[in-house]
Amino acid sequence: MKIEKESLSFYPAHTLEYQLARYKRAVSDYRAEFGKDPKYAFSTPGRSEICGNHTDHNLGKAVGAAIDLDIIALVSPRDDNRIIIRSNGFSDIDIDVSRLDINPAETGKSPSLVRGVCRRLSDMGCKIGGFDAYTQNDLPRGGGLSSSAAFGVQIAFIISRLFGNGRIGASEQADAAHYAENIYFGKGSGLLDQLCCAFGGAISIDFENKAKPKIERLPFDLSKSGCTMIITDTHSSHSDLSGDYDAIKADMQAVSAAFGKNYLRQVSYAEFYESLPRLKNELSERAIVRAFHYFDENDNVAALSRSLKDGDFEKFFGIVNRSGGSSFRYLQNIYSDKTPESQGVTLALCLSEHILAGRGAVRVHGGGFGGTIQAYVPNDATAAYIEKMESVFGAGSCHKLTIRNQGPVRVI
Repeated sequence: MKIEKESLSFYPAHTLEYQLARYKRAVSDYRAEFGKDPKYAFSTPGRSEICGNHTDHNLGKAVGAAIDLDIIALVSPRDDNRIIIRSNGFSDIDIDVSRLDINPAETGKSPSLVRGVCRRLSDMGCKIGGFDAYTQNDLPRGGGLSSSAAFGVQIAFIISRLFGNGRIGASEQADAAHYAENIYFGKGSGLLDQLCCAFGGAISIDFENKAKPKIERLPFDLSKSGCTMIITDTHSSHSDLSGDYDAIKADMQAVSAAFGKNYLRQVSYAEFYESLPRLKNELSERAIVRAFHYFDENDNVAALSRSLKDGDFEKFFGIVNRSGGSSFRYLQNIYSDKTPESQGVTLALCLSEHILAGRGAVRVHGGGFGGTIQAYVPNDATAAYIEKMESVFGAGSCHKLTIRNQGPVRVI
């Protein structure tokens, strides 16, 4: 397999030399692992959450976008039912896809995502088969850019291309990856991450209809804003924080249950507000303030979507700051109360606010409790921002991101 620079045009122009060298190394690694040339090359993006922090699991609203960091896979079909995946820095995967029942020994591990995706696609009527793959991941592991969601979507995309004639669409790919993460991997996440990875570009998502979320593409040309999106990895991992994420969902649903409903989306803000005296006696204060965040954040998503359609970045940055403030004060997902002495995200937010001094915007990124923050930094301040942040969090902690308009692609 020979990959030319022209076939990598979905990457930012200034990264093409790096990407070409990256693919060449991956092809060489594939040959070393499997003793043959790969037949196909695929790329699946990570995602950045823009607004709508922890709303999807209660049928709320969110805005997210695919980014230019990705997972690439060099792939060849097999004649049997084995899927073998090898990669740099991750354990090998070797599963027999003729057996797709849940394997408890795989819970929390990558093989469960592969097996779960295969089960879901099989249930959709897609043919399942084996393949050899070598993957290379540019997404920081545990860094809040959805490497697990991107991996699940990538497996669904590969199977669709190899065995399903490409008929499995973006929504179905996201659904299969989400099912695998929830049921097989054991992480009770929402669907936002997988949808962003599968669709590409910037999208607003309304989860009111859980089975069929409403998706709208949004214009998002950050180059017109005078700012650059920078993600800073605080290296405080959020990979073992399922209990903290589950508690957010449980708190919100405790409030909805007080009204005889399953989800907060089924409760009006007016009804919630008028019932605060009763709720104070029945529920924890944390559950109540997290519900406040949910209602505020749905409003933030609607306002932010309008600001992007209008090209009003001054308003956009204000909403990002408001959303981040709600996550900090009300949602309370900046650090885990199990390890309150570990506050990398808090420190990164604090330092960013001092550097930005009221310009741009900054907020927690993704699930929180660890991982990354997101900042929109004026272009004339990016060098100074990165220098200061990396002096604290380490070289390579900051990543300049651009929005990728494509979801998973086959590299021709």
